[in-house]
Amino acid sequence: MGLLATLVLTVAATATSFFAAILLALATQLGNKWLRNAVAVYTQVVLGTPVLVLMYIIYFVLPKFGLQLDEITAGLLTLTMYYSPYMAEAIRGAVAAIPAGQIDAGRTAGLYGVRLLRRIVAPQAMGLAIPPITGLTIGLAKDTAVLSVISVHELAYATKQVVSITYAPFEAWCVVALAYWLVLSGFELAMRRVEGSATRYRTT
Repeated sequence: MGLLATLVLTVAATATSFFAAILLALATQLGNKWLRNAVAVYTQVVLGTPVLVLMYIIYFVLPKFGLQLDEITAGLLTLTMYYSPYMAEAIRGAVAAIPAGQIDAGRTAGLYGVRLLRRIVAPQAMGLAIPPITGLTIGLAKDTAVLSVISVHELAYATKQVVSITYAPFEAWCVVALAYWLVLSGFELAMRRVEGSATRYRTT
C-alpha cells in the first residue's frame, strides 16, 4: 500500500506541477511587467528554499494564520510549489530552443496564435522538454519520502512502521531502495521511448 500511495502522490503532484508550470511559463512570456516580476520573485524564493522547510511552512506555519491543511493536501501543495518553477524553466527553455525560422515559416503559412502553438511550437517543445521533466519527475518521486515527516502514509512512512515492528531496518530499507530503483528505472526507460516518438521530426 505504501508503494501504491507513493505512485499516486507522484502522478498527482507531477500533474499539478506541470499545469502550474505552464501557467508560470505563460506568465513569464506573455504577462505584463508586474506579473513577470512576481513570477521571478516566486521562482527565486522557492528555488532557494529546501523542500523540507517549505513543507514545514505550509503544514505548521500556515495554521497560525488560519489556513489548516490535511497531510495529503499539504504534501501535494509542497511538491507542486517546489517543482513547478523547475518545470516552468524546462518548458521555457524548450520553447526558446525552437529555431526562430520555423516559427516565422509557420506565420508565413498563415498560422498564428493557438494554431501556431498547436502545429509548430508544442510538438517540438514537447520533445525537447521531456528529458528535463523526466528527471524532475524522478526527483519528485524521491521527495515524496519527505512527506512521511508529516505522517503521509507513503512508502517511507510504511517502511518506518514495518521497522518498528520487525526491528530489521537494513532489510526493510534495502527493499525500499530496490523498489524505488525498479519503478523509476522503468519510468525513465518508458520516457526515453516517448521522447524518441516525440522527436521523430528531427530525423525525417
